[in-house]
Amino acid sequence: MSNYGCQQILISPDKDLKAILEFICGESAKLSNCGTYYARQLFFKANKIPSKFDLHKIFSGNSHFQALHSQVAQQCLTTVAESFKSYIELLKGIKKGTVTQKPKLPGYRQGGLCLITFPGQAVKLKPEGLRFPLGSKVKTWFGIDAFYIPMPTNIDYKKIKEYRILPRNGAFYLELIYTVKVEKVALDKSKALGIDHGLNNWLTCVSNVGTSFIVDGLHLKSLNQWYNKRVSVLKENQPQGFWSKQLAGITEKRNRQMRDAVNKAARIVINHCISNQIGTLVFGWNKEQKNGANMGSKTNQKLVQIPTAKLKNRIEQLCEQYGIEFIETEESYTSKASFLDRDELPTLGAKPEGWQASGKRVMRGLYRSKDGFRINADCNGASNILRKVAAKLSINLDGVSRGALIAPLKVLLWAVQESPSL
Repeated sequence: MSNYGCQQILISPDKDLKAILEFICGESAKLSNCGTYYARQLFFKANKIPSKFDLHKIFSGNSHFQALHSQVAQQCLTTVAESFKSYIELLKGIKKGTVTQKPKLPGYRQGGLCLITFPGQAVKLKPEGLRFPLGSKVKTWFGIDAFYIPMPTNIDYKKIKEYRILPRNGAFYLELIYTVKVEKVALDKSKALGIDHGLNNWLTCVSNVGTSFIVDGLHLKSLNQWYNKRVSVLKENQPQGFWSKQLAGITEKRNRQMRDAVNKAARIVINHCISNQIGTLVFGWNKEQKNGANMGSKTNQKLVQIPTAKLKNRIEQLCEQYGIEFIETEESYTSKASFLDRDELPTLGAKPEGWQASGKRVMRGLYRSKDGFRINADCNGASNILRKVAAKLSINLDGVSRGALIAPLKVLLWAVQESPSL
């Protein structure tokens, strides 16, 4: 059994390679807009949408299509067709009541560059590196039929299924999609880890094997604060839509820091599960909670810019790779209810009349139970997240110790080597 992994590598192109990458990514953006225009007009006039095969046939003679390798051009138009298909499915969801927000008809790319995708069989490994073919017209126009990018040494070429070239904030990345075998690890499904996410404490994790730890989020929050202040200064007294190389540079730096944080935090969680043979991971998550959050403009901004959803998805991917069961559960009332007093945990929007928690938060980060016992407030929430699914999954919570709830281990993302071993 196998699934797919993804790795991004920064390309450091010379002048000639950069010109080629800018050209083909620009042609991809133009072809995408051509396909979008046709699909929008067909929808407006006939209330229909084209299939990917329709777009392939219609635009096969288009100059932007012929500037790209045929499979790359087809993938670009396939993406357009899939976006319109998704739009129609969302409209059907509104009629059925399964979708609450009205979708927006796919629009045009406002200039710039667009990613390009090469299937695995189109790219060959040569002594010069990975050979990426170009379109038939490019050889006629410029006298070249391919370009080369160095092959990464940490990936088996034969396992790569897809290559993507991503233009982002003035830089180019090579994204490799490759097969990853599920690793066999000794795990126990009865051992579970509950995760409560937040801001200062990005992830608070409590297990039923007597362990607990917190992945620090303060430094991550400070990076976002610096970025927001710097963007505000650079955009001051500038027209709407203003952008510059400096803005692109600090945005790309911030995005790299966020991706690094996601990967580090996810690996910390998974390593903890493997070392303690934890086979079940429960992540507390309320859908659309960012869109519906109303905690003040400053807090909302911090919440939206912290990539917790990407972290959750990354943890889920790694769980699949190592055979850990990933459970997502709604987290309503987990922060208010007392874990030690085993308060009832209502589901979202179904709080019984007269419901009241036995304990309460007495100060920032501290929760007091009914008998006056004080524990970490976020650990109380993470433990209650486990309670949400304990009966359904037959998880025994007797192993959640009071010591783990009082003093969780603090892990710093950018100083993991200095933190105690998990």
